Amino acid sequence: MAALGTYAATGVAQVVIGGIQSLIFEDMGWDRSTIAFAVTAGTWTSGLLTPFIGRLADRHGPRRLMPTAAVTVGVCFFALAGIREVWHFYAAYIVARAIANPVLVGVVVRTMAVNFFRRRRNLAIGLVSTFRPASGSVNIQIISFVAAASSWRVAYRMLGVFSLLLAAPLFLIMRRRPEDIGLFPDGDAAPARSVSGGERASDPERSWSAGEALATSAFWLIVVAEMLTILTSGTVGYQVTPYLVDSGMSQPMAGVALSLSSLLGAAVNPGWGLLADRFQARILAAFATVITLFISFFFLLTSGGASGFAVVIAWGTASGGLNVLGSMMLAQYFGRGSYGTITGLTGPFQMVFLGLGPTFGALLHGLSGGYSVIWMYALAAYALAAILIFSARMPRERQ
Repeated sequence: MAALGTYAATGVAQVVIGGIQSLIFEDMGWDRSTIAFAVTAGTWTSGLLTPFIGRLADRHGPRRLMPTAAVTVGVCFFALAGIREVWHFYAAYIVARAIANPVLVGVVVRTMAVNFFRRRRNLAIGLVSTFRPASGSVNIQIISFVAAASSWRVAYRMLGVFSLLLAAPLFLIMRRRPEDIGLFPDGDAAPARSVSGGERASDPERSWSAGEALATSAFWLIVVAEMLTILTSGTVGYQVTPYLVDSGMSQPMAGVALSLSSLLGAAVNPGWGLLADRFQARILAAFATVITLFISFFFLLTSGGASGFAVVIAWGTASGGLNVLGSMMLAQYFGRGSYGTITGLTGPFQMVFLGLGPTFGALLHGLSGGYSVIWMYALAAYALAAILIFSARMPRERQ
């Protein structure tokens, strides 16, 4: 159900709008900045709402939030299909993006995974984290196919119908915690007495409040490291396609490189989850960041073409797990009691830097007239992020 909800939500994801924006341009006669501004505004609005959504996720769970979001997004899809003016597009898109991202993709879904699992918690987080990039890639193809046969407006009406119908099974199936229906995490017959992440076998899971988590240096080190990696992923990710095209590669092949890098980056998340259930997520996150740093160095050694194609895919695969490993660290450090609120507080920082990535990359390219400055920035950012992550040790038990 989380995967289906995420699929609906990716109808307004940055990557999907970026992939189909030419269809809207040709129909409406707008320039690229018109849609770009709406995407940035929607992304930032979703970031501002994430702390409130996280608190609601802890209190009420997905059963109330996800069906409501599905209906809201479905109505917005119908509104997008009928736009005639710029403000129509802005109103429908910003509302849909602001609601869909935290409720159907991010904090609510991850909170559900944390609440229902302990021993395999990180695997569950890794699995739900694959849904967004995979669904986005599928949605681009479906919308493009429907647009070729009819119109992009028909595609959004179909998404609207799907979202409205999805509300009923979401309400029937989703729950806040297993205890609400007489069960325990992992399907155990009795409450588990140990969890992954370095706790003693005789201890129950310790849950920190949001205020206690905010008072630790570990929380802020994780937040700053994620800000750096998200900004860098946005900066590099939005420049790799023109980088390959400028080297002489065709636009379709450059698009294939970006799609493969995104899909492979999503595919490795369950593997990181399996490892994080056995080892410290902090060590794994630092290792993944160093690997991404190492691969990014090869951007400086290539001039595009086939070698650049390979580097783009390797970079996307390596960088795909950086954000999800941060979520695993938060779960291991602070437990499930206030996980939605705690991870929701990271939302504004993440969304602001996600929205800044494309603009920052374009600015660096414009100032230098090339891509080398972008690659050097990436090396410095990943190096600093690795140091911050390694320094974010598990906080001491609260007194």
